[in-house]
Parts: sequence; structure tokens; C-alpha cells
Amino acid sequence: MRGKTAEDRSLVELLDPVVEAAGYEIVRLRLMGGEQTRRLQIMAETPQGDMNVEDCARLSRAVSEVLDAADPIKGEYVLEVSSPGVDRPLTRLKDFDTYEGFEARLELDRMAEGRKRFKGVLAGVEGDAVAIDLEGEEETALIPFAWVIDAKLVLNDKLMKRGADERAQRLAADTQQSSDDED
Repeated sequence: MRGKTAEDRSLVELLDPVVEAAGYEIVRLRLMGGEQTRRLQIMAETPQGDMNVEDCARLSRAVSEVLDAADPIKGEYVLEVSSPGVDRPLTRLKDFDTYEGFEARLELDRMAEGRKRFKGVLAGVEGDAVAIDLEGEEETALIPFAWVIDAKLVLNDKLMKRGADERAQRLAADTQQSSDDED
């Protein structure tokens, strides 16, 4: 799910080692656009889930070097490196575990229980399956991760509070680091 098309997946394979060596993880990669200038969008974060503007710039430079040397994309394109954001896509099995207790929307590549789309509260991971407490139902559904083609957190007050709390912690850590550097 980190790459949607065969070309996306090929780029993920090419860039994963570079991104990991720089201290980040690719959350999602998409090459979008038609015959005009295309856009290569890379959402990334540190293993701890952080990604600030300096991180984006650092990763963009590292990735650009490899893309310039390997030249895997035909024609012109624009590189865009960003954080996944608060209402992030869930593209790795570990994301479903990390965001347990938060509301998400999932889309499957096949019908299950008469539908392809599900909404509910993430209940973690069991083996290679995503556990989700479906909206309006009493049982927890187990959905094979391999069936999930799109998943995203739902932007709501609980998710916004988590984002605000994480920003406050980062700012406090940065302020502490700055005062330690001055001493």
C-alpha cells in the first residue's frame, strides 16, 4: 500500500534503502499526473513518527541525488516530500497498531460481508489482519491486511488532540534542547 501502481512500488524499492539510511521511513509514495509535468509525492517520517520541515528538506536532498543518478522517471516531474499529516494514510501493518483506538476508514480490493468500505475504531493487529470495531456493530472484524487498498485516519477531535499533544511535546523538547545548548 505504500506504493499503489507498479511504478510506485518500483520507486519504493529504489528509494527505501536511501530513506532508511537517512533515518526515515516511507509512509506512502505516489507518482501522479499525466503527460505534462508529473508529481512524485513522498510522505515520510522518522521511526518515532516525527517529520518537520528540516527533515523534509534533508530527505528531499538525499532522494534527489538517487533519482538524478538512476533517472527512473521518464520526463519531467516535481518532487514533493512531506509528513503524513494528522489524518494520515495507514499503509503499513504497524500503523494500525500505532493508531489503535482511533477512527479509520478502510477500503478493500474485494467484497467482504457484502461491502468494500468499512469505518470504525481501530482495535490493533492480530497476525496479518487488521482489527476494527465497526461502526454500528458489536463484534470486532478481522480484515486481512493484504485486502486493504486504502486506509486513512478520520479527522476528529480525538485525533486533533493527539496531534496537538505531540506538537506540544516536540516544542517542549526543542525548548529544553535550546536551553541546554545555551548552558
